[in-house]
Amino acid sequence: MDTNMDKYLGTYLDDRYEILEVIGTGGMAVVYKAMCHRLNRYVAVKILRDELANDAEFRQRFQTEAQAVAMLSHPNIVSVYDVSHSEGVEYIVMELIEGVTLMQYMKKKGALGWKEALHFAVQISKALEHAHEKGIVHRDIKPQNIMILKDGTIKVADFGIAALESAQEKKSDQTVGSVHYIAPEQARGEQPDPRSDIYSLGVVLYEMLTGKMPYDGDTAEQVARKHIVGNAIPPQELNPDIPDELAEITLKAMSADIDARYQSASELLSDLEDFRKQQAAANLANGGGEDEDLELLGEIPPDVRPLGKGGELSKEKYARRRRRSKKVSILSGACGVLVFMIAVFVFLWNYWLRDIFSVAERINIPNFVGNSYEEIVNSSEFKKLFQFEVNYTVAPDVPAGQIISQDPEADRNMMVVPEGIRVVLTVSTVVKQTTVPDVTNKQYQEATIELQNAGFLVEIAKTEASDSVTTDYVISTDPAPGEELTEGSTVFLTVSAGPSIKVATMPNLVGLEEKDAISRIESSNLSYGDTTYVHSDYDEGTVIRQSIEAYSDVEEHTRIFIWVSLGPETTPTPEPTPSPTPPQESGDPGYVFMN
Repeated sequence: MDTNMDKYLGTYLDDRYEILEVIGTGGMAVVYKAMCHRLNRYVAVKILRDELANDAEFRQRFQTEAQAVAMLSHPNIVSVYDVSHSEGVEYIVMELIEGVTLMQYMKKKGALGWKEALHFAVQISKALEHAHEKGIVHRDIKPQNIMILKDGTIKVADFGIAALESAQEKKSDQTVGSVHYIAPEQARGEQPDPRSDIYSLGVVLYEMLTGKMPYDGDTAEQVARKHIVGNAIPPQELNPDIPDELAEITLKAMSADIDARYQSASELLSDLEDFRKQQAAANLANGGGEDEDLELLGEIPPDVRPLGKGGELSKEKYARRRRRSKKVSILSGACGVLVFMIAVFVFLWNYWLRDIFSVAERINIPNFVGNSYEEIVNSSEFKKLFQFEVNYTVAPDVPAGQIISQDPEADRNMMVVPEGIRVVLTVSTVVKQTTVPDVTNKQYQEATIELQNAGFLVEIAKTEASDSVTTDYVISTDPAPGEELTEGSTVFLTVSAGPSIKVATMPNLVGLEEKDAISRIESSNLSYGDTTYVHSDYDEGTVIRQSIEAYSDVEEHTRIFIWVSLGPETTPTPEPTPSPTPPQESGDPGYVFMN
C-alpha cells in the first residue's frame, strides 16, 4: 500500500464519495472502495497519484480518455460513472466488482475446460465488439484486466485507460507481464488497432485452454521476438481434449500476420457463436451426452450449464410432462400479464402520473452555456441539484473548458429528485499540435525527459541490435523527428541493445579427417580451438566428437574443439621371461678372485 495515499481514507470527495478502504494499487493510481451517498451505493474510486494529478497536461489527457470510456455501456465492461477533479484530486468513479480476476481464477484452477473457456471468450469478444464500435481500443487485454463475477459473468476493466497506464508503468516491472499478451505490431512499435486486442484475446484463450503461455522467455525482449515470429505450439498438442475447431479459432485470433487474423471482434464472435451452436446441436443429436461441470465461483451460467445424460422417455412420463407443461404455461401467461400491467403503471408514473400528483419542488434548468465547466461542476449550489455528465468535443474557436451546449436545455421546468437532475454538458477541448523533437542517438532516459517536456507520452516499443548505435541509446522514433503530433500522444522509441550477434550454423565434423574438419570450422566463420586425441574403434585421424552439436545455431567466431581417433588401442607383446640360472657344481665356488 502507498502510505502517501492513506490520507484519503475516511475522507469525502465532492461531499459525495466516502473513501472506505484500499482495494488495489498500481503505478498510476490507487483504487479505493467508496460509498456514494447521493445514490446510496458502493463504488470503486481510482485516485491519480499526486505527481500525475499535479501535471496539468496529463490531467487533461486523463480526463479526455476517461470521458470517452464513460460513453461505453455494456454488461461485459466495467462501467465508468464519473470523472472529477476535487481540490487537486483527480479521480474516476467506476462500478465496484465483487469477484476475482481471470488471472486469480486460473491460478486456482489451472487450465479451464474448453466450454468454460469458450463461455468467457464469447463475453470478452462482446465487450471488444462494443468498444471497437465506439472507436476505443483497449491495448492491454490480459487476465489481470478481466474480472469474473460469482455467476460467471465477465467484466473487462480499464478500457482506454490502459494506454495512459502502460505509458507510465513502462518504467517499472509492473508491465513485464503484459509482454506475454502483446500483439506483434505492438512489439514492433507500431500503433495498435482493434486487431491488436483480438490478438491479445487469442493469447488469453490459448492460456485458458492449455494452462500455458504460447510464448515465454527469460526476458521481455525474447518473448516479444517470439510473438513477432509466431510459431506457437498448437493447443491440441498440450491438451488433446480441445476441439479442433476451437483450436483453429484460437490460432487464427493470435496470428502473427495481422491480415490473416480476425479483422474485427464481430468476426471472431461470429465464429465462436457458430462453434458453440454446432457443439450444442451435436450434443442434442447424441441424446444430450454427458457434459463437463463448470466449477465457477457461484452459480453456473445457464448457457454453459451441464446438459446431463440423455435417454428416451416412456409414454407415461411424456404424457405427465406434457400435462405439467400446459399448467405451467397457463400460470406463466397469467404472471406475464400481471408483470406487463405493473410495468405499464411504473412507466406512466415515472413519465406522466408522478408529475401530475406530485407536489415536489420543481425548478427551471439554468443556462450553463458559455460558462466554465470547472466552475459549474464544483459549485456547491449546483452539486446539490444536478448530476452532471460531460462530453468533450474539439472546438478551436471556443476556449478550452467552456460549455458549448446542454441537455436538458435552459429554462426547462423539471422536478427536483434526490439523486440530482441529470444534465449532460458538452465542453470544448483544444487539440494542440507539436513537432516531435529529434532524440535519436541520445540515451533513452534523456530522450524520454525531452519528449515529456515537449508534451508527449513515451513508450519503449522495442529494443534491437545495432552495430552503429551505443547500447541504451535511441535508434529511431515513431512518429519520426519533425512530424506534427497532437500533444498527449505517445511517441514510441526503438532503443539499441548493442552490437548485433551474428549467428553461424555448426557443421557436422564427425567422420572427417582432422585437417578437413579444421578447414570446415574456419569456412563456417567459427574458430578452431584445439584437438584431443583418444583411442577408439574409428579409423586413425578421424573426428569422433565435436564440442557443439551439429546443425545448431552458434555465435560467429566461437571456438570449436574436436576429438580425433588414434585408432584402436594395441595390446603390447609381452617380453619372454628369462630362465633361472642353474646352480653351480659344489667344487666350483662360482666366483673368481682378482689379484
